[in-house]
Amino acid sequence: MPRLSTLTPDTAVGASRDLLADLVSRHGRIGDLVSTMAHSPAVPGGYLQLSRAMGRAKLDRGISERISNAVQVQQGCGLCLDAHLGAARARGADEEEIERARTGTSADPAIAAITALALQIYREPTSITDEQITALRAHGCSDRAIADVVGVGALNILTGVFNLLAGLTAGSDTGA
Repeated sequence: MPRLSTLTPDTAVGASRDLLADLVSRHGRIGDLVSTMAHSPAVPGGYLQLSRAMGRAKLDRGISERISNAVQVQQGCGLCLDAHLGAARARGADEEEIERARTGTSADPAIAAITALALQIYREPTSITDEQITALRAHGCSDRAIADVVGVGALNILTGVFNLLAGLTAGSDTGA
């Protein structure tokens, strides 16, 4: 059962009302995630900006989905995990690779290193070493791709934590 109510352009006030009205006019609907975030207009605004920005990330989308799976397994947001499992499958990841991603690794050493970094950023960012970054570069990762790992992780933390706090679960419509 949701802990926070969803808002609509009719029930929201101020900047949230304007944001939700704009989303409805552009997309025809508002998902539960954004309409619940709208209790604080800064939250959906930041979420939507980060989400759009990460859509332009240099990091391959299939790798981003593997990172998302690994982070959501750790974080415990089943709603996010289900969405990212589906997205990973749609991007061509087979079940063995999806299972590896869930445990924070991959058959591909470069993807394994990137996923391990994402989990380390999530769990214990102060333990990241120069050697890890050097190893990622040796796998062909650019500084931009390495920085994108932080953005993908941050987006997953924001959505997962918000869903868990708000009580949004399977059956909720989390689309923007």
